[in-house]
Amino acid sequence: MKVALVHDYLTQRGGAERVFELLCKRYPQADIYTSLYDPQQTIDLGERIVNTTFLQNIPGAAKYFRLMAPFYFPAFRALDLHEYDLIISSSTSFAKAVRKNPSAKHICFCHNITRFLWDTETYLREYGDYRYFAPLIEQVFQVMRKVDLAYAQEPDLYIANSSVVARRIQTTYGKKAIVINYPIDTSKFVFAKSKEDYYLASARMISYKRLDIIVEAFNWLGWRLLISGNGPERERLQSKALSNIEFLGHVTDSQRTQLFAKAKSIIVAALEDYGLVPVEANASGTPVIAYGAGGVLDTQIPGKTGVFFKRQTPESLQAALLEAKEIDWDYEDIRNHAVANFSEEAFFSKVEQVVDQACNLNSSLV
Repeated sequence: MKVALVHDYLTQRGGAERVFELLCKRYPQADIYTSLYDPQQTIDLGERIVNTTFLQNIPGAAKYFRLMAPFYFPAFRALDLHEYDLIISSSTSFAKAVRKNPSAKHICFCHNITRFLWDTETYLREYGDYRYFAPLIEQVFQVMRKVDLAYAQEPDLYIANSSVVARRIQTTYGKKAIVINYPIDTSKFVFAKSKEDYYLASARMISYKRLDIIVEAFNWLGWRLLISGNGPERERLQSKALSNIEFLGHVTDSQRTQLFAKAKSIIVAALEDYGLVPVEANASGTPVIAYGAGGVLDTQIPGKTGVFFKRQTPESLQAALLEAKEIDWDYEDIRNHAVANFSEEAFFSKVEQVVDQACNLNSSLV
């Protein structure tokens, strides 16, 4: 069986790219396709050949990949994948549009619907100049929505990382999706049964992460809070924070691992479609205090692995923090839950069952 792996673009390293990296490792003989590839800025694919589209030949396209948005669909449609028996796409936008042999199967790991098309205002509000070009952009996006909806019918099967994303795929594209929570490499996280006297928030400092809520809550409580990460909101957040809050900026992977293991709790105030940070915290034996909506509803067990707060307000978070402080956490149980449910082994056990059923096979494709 000949397998092709397809990703939107390999120009950055985020959650979607980490999942694609796992797929590439799991299918070492598969051919890799993407629209744009910048090996210095994305996942490590070793010596694997990465096939790209005509966009790769445009100077600066990999650096300014978001500006290429109107051209991705024709770029993926131009790829010839008719020789493959199985196509596995990893997509938040465009890779699902690839063409295939009618007898082949196309399974799409859909990390989300095309957010900038279907939730434009939320997605683009981080870009200050958006409002100046909004009328022109909206005209382009109206056309692109029709194209996106049409090409969303190409995959034979969708896999979503959370129940939230599965509902969006059903509502927007009219396609059912199987939910398989994405994994983490549990071996990269260390367990610490003894916790130190600090709480941790680890996130890019952008508005939707709602770090402002966390800062205000800890200003009021006076408890020690560490915040790792950088972003455009940092200066504003620092100006509001009292002396019990420390901004760490960028931390190394080894530093991050230790911070996760020794924190009393990891705080997550954003509405995330899935969210790897809560799972990573649990893999470190650390409970999570999170806004109770979105992906955490799939990954957290209240009172066992974390505590939810109901509203994105400092007062609601404060109540959850006080509640969590009274719980006698079983840190080993938290770690065991993460390993059992969110390890790569657990993930691929589910994936292979789905792939085998979709392809009507009795043996593994690996």
